[in-house]
Amino acid sequence: MKELMLGNAAVARGLYEAGCCVISSYPGTPSTEITEEAVKYPEIYCEWAPNEKVAMETAFGACLAGKRSFCGMKHVGLNVAADPLFTMSYTGVNAGLVIGVADDAGMHSSQNEQDSRRHAIAAKVPMLEPSDSAEALEFAKLAYELSEEFDTPVILKMCTRVAHSQSLVELGERAQLPARPYEKNIAKYVMMPGNAIRRHPVVEQRTRKLVEWAETASVNRVEMGGTKLGIVTSSTSYQYVKEVFGDSVSVLKLGMANPLPVKLIRDFAAKVDKLVVVEELDPIIEEHCRRLGLEVSGKDVLPLEGEFSQNLVAAKLGGTVHTGKTLSEAIPPRPPVMCAGCPHRGLFYTLNKNKCTVLGDIGCYTLGAVAPLSAMDMTLCMGASISATHGFNKALGEESEGRTVAVIGDSTFMHSGMTGLANIAYNQSNSTVIILDNSITGMTGHQQNPTTGYNIKGDPAGKIDLEALCRAMGFNRVRVVDPYDLKACDQAVKEELAAKEPSVIISRRPCALLKYVKHKAPLKVNTDKCIGCKSCMKIACPAISMKEGKAHVDNTLCVGCGVCEQLCPVGAFESTGKEG
Repeated sequence: MKELMLGNAAVARGLYEAGCCVISSYPGTPSTEITEEAVKYPEIYCEWAPNEKVAMETAFGACLAGKRSFCGMKHVGLNVAADPLFTMSYTGVNAGLVIGVADDAGMHSSQNEQDSRRHAIAAKVPMLEPSDSAEALEFAKLAYELSEEFDTPVILKMCTRVAHSQSLVELGERAQLPARPYEKNIAKYVMMPGNAIRRHPVVEQRTRKLVEWAETASVNRVEMGGTKLGIVTSSTSYQYVKEVFGDSVSVLKLGMANPLPVKLIRDFAAKVDKLVVVEELDPIIEEHCRRLGLEVSGKDVLPLEGEFSQNLVAAKLGGTVHTGKTLSEAIPPRPPVMCAGCPHRGLFYTLNKNKCTVLGDIGCYTLGAVAPLSAMDMTLCMGASISATHGFNKALGEESEGRTVAVIGDSTFMHSGMTGLANIAYNQSNSTVIILDNSITGMTGHQQNPTTGYNIKGDPAGKIDLEALCRAMGFNRVRVVDPYDLKACDQAVKEELAAKEPSVIISRRPCALLKYVKHKAPLKVNTDKCIGCKSCMKIACPAISMKEGKAHVDNTLCVGCGVCEQLCPVGAFESTGKEG
């Protein structure tokens, strides 16, 4: 049976068919759907973990117990999970363990554009790299075979285009595998120095064996065509090469990103007049070819940054693309904005009005940096807002304490904000932290988190009380404010910044897009009252615009939050009285 399937859904199907039993992940675009699709298979236990490190350690525990397991994340999440990854390379596995990571070339939803192949090389673990949905399914199954054959975790590397494109896959049956018995083995699994020293040579020998496997593996294949040009490529770049050149060139398609074969590449190079490597981001394959003494071209003509495309490959390497059109006129820019009724808007307006220095974090609230709110000075990585605010205030003291705040979402706080908050409590900087609690993980599509009280299936789960947690961590000043109430927000921010001790403000209101949220009637503008002062435009609400010098509300977008109403000096905003 064949089915058209999203790349991420195909990975989930591959995990199911491989007999995977436990999945622990943290949502992150473009990897999120793998776990969201896997939860549809009742045979697999799935969960959202607080962060990627916890997810990987959970998956390791499950594989140690004898069940095939998986953890999923985006590329920056692999940074968080690098600590267990590098040592798991030494311990190896019991049952198979697969790590799904999705890179985001082009930074569609990420703060950097790193290449996860570097992690595989540094950790000395094998990495498979599918180029379409069919391979995503098959490589997920193969990853478990490699994991158990070579006693290693295996990384399955996706990218945005493979994760979020669809192609045909052939469905199979689920493997019915007994649990592998757990046997105590201190020398293998207890990584104190004496044992780790003896495990390192095992890792190096394993890499040599994997190179031998890669020489003849079906995932690395030669497609001979014209011999004037030979292209070594992988992942989605393979698709671009084939669409541009077809059979007019010869192609070595590498499905294993680490370790790379040696003889296979040398033999291929000997059959073509010119060798070119086409790969997104870092020149991993190209550097490998150069170490083999091959004359190769690649990043001398192709960019180090951004996504590739058929047109890019054609323009740089001389091929022709006959598909696609360009528009005759420039498309008006459409910058990202917070949704109408977003609970973060009122809080960011308050911070901007009070001229606060705002150290921000990763989430949809990062849009607080965008004009006209312009209420963010820094965004680095998950949890950095709190730690950086502590350092900022330690460096400047009273000069910054009365005007500097950290902002962090509820899910991000659970991910990696607690340790930063503990640092403030322990080392006592006079810092103010604002937790933007919108009762969901918003940016990646409304996943549950430990503060919501529901698990990945929407069933009741353990719920962490943010106020109690902050107080237990040593904060005497913890208060909750409704971000729709501008006066209350202003008072809270001013009072906590003026206080001479650490404090936490919890800005709490559910995301306006949650299905259970009941909205008030949309507002309208009384044009007789409106003076066109544009005070309402300061909050960048997409439901508000100016028409013929007067404010206008799109009642198909407005949720009646009333923030604009509080800004209007003449009371021009009125309720339509029609509940949405």
